Amino acid sequence: MINNLISTIGTSLLKPNLKGLPSSEGYESWLERQPPGDRPYLSLELTQNLKQALEHQEWKQVAELLATIPATVRLCGAEINSIADLIFRQYCAEKSLLVFCHSATDEGRQIAEVLDFYYKAKGYLTQKQEIEHLQDKDPKLFRTKGLRNLAKEMGKIVQERQARFCAINATGGYKAQIAIAVLMGQALGIPVYYKHELFSEIIAFPPMPISLDFPLWLEKSGLLTALDRGEIITSLEVEEDWDERLEPLVERIEMDKKEYLELSATGQIFHETFKGRFESDLDRILPPPVPATEKIRPRLPRHSWGNAENPILNFLQKVIDNSPYVRACRTDYWNPDLPSPVLFRMKGEEIEGSFSKGTWTVKFIIETSATTRGQSLACVADLNRSLQNFT
Repeated sequence: MINNLISTIGTSLLKPNLKGLPSSEGYESWLERQPPGDRPYLSLELTQNLKQALEHQEWKQVAELLATIPATVRLCGAEINSIADLIFRQYCAEKSLLVFCHSATDEGRQIAEVLDFYYKAKGYLTQKQEIEHLQDKDPKLFRTKGLRNLAKEMGKIVQERQARFCAINATGGYKAQIAIAVLMGQALGIPVYYKHELFSEIIAFPPMPISLDFPLWLEKSGLLTALDRGEIITSLEVEEDWDERLEPLVERIEMDKKEYLELSATGQIFHETFKGRFESDLDRILPPPVPATEKIRPRLPRHSWGNAENPILNFLQKVIDNSPYVRACRTDYWNPDLPSPVLFRMKGEEIEGSFSKGTWTVKFIIETSATTRGQSLACVADLNRSLQNFT
């Protein structure tokens, strides 16, 4: 049974619903514009109390007042309406964990507060998740950072809570936010629901025949992982290995007469999808471990390494010790004056690692127990996944 519901959060509860509440003089004409089935619950006393609580930003009181009327009343807003319908139709368990993915705006935070108070009072577990840069003041930042952060946070929640127990309610929020939520659900194979205010019931988006390229992710996991953790990478640094299939997955940013790469929102979805899938299949696709007696301590050729020698040796030793399938590492490139991203990749039929401390770069070949290219690609993805264990 679905017991984790991830909801995108919009602003309809505030605008037009609560901010459109009438004064006592305009109450009768306002009431006539409400759905006929809602009118018996919308007393003058309730509307005036809500209006006063809103003016004083008493969000707990707003939640308590809304809780006195049925959750299906349109005044309660798209989020409460849709969650009520989801639970009524048993698309998710009652008392599910409710995660509210809200914008990085005052109104987004305020609505998340109301929803948090509203559902906690009803005995639900709740989680407010602000999505950094999801705002409407800077469209470029919204596109390049906000939507990507939404995909990243959703992927993290699904990974923590397990896909088979999760669903997405994509009813609230910016249209682009809803689109990302739908694509995220399709990619991760979890149900996505939506309720328009004129729909009599909530609908599930039908599964789409989407086929994402897992071999591409395996091959390019080093670049995607580096971009995901915020490494600064220019297009020139990856020009040699560029694959045109990566274009929809990145944003190209011009700055200081250089072109830098960042993950796009689609790229974040692509990365989150396969990162989770890879971790669940890890034991099945990695090659067998190398016996401890066959592991070889790293050594560096004799030339001037300066103060880089110990960090390099420590890094290589950790790669060998913490990766059961790694037999040895041998350096094949050294530049004392050139920084580079830290990552692992396929170089021809060999696995190459790059290690840098910001002022120099060393590259090294990794010998493993892999006997097929597929196993080598799995090693590359696992090494990139485990990078924090080596640094």
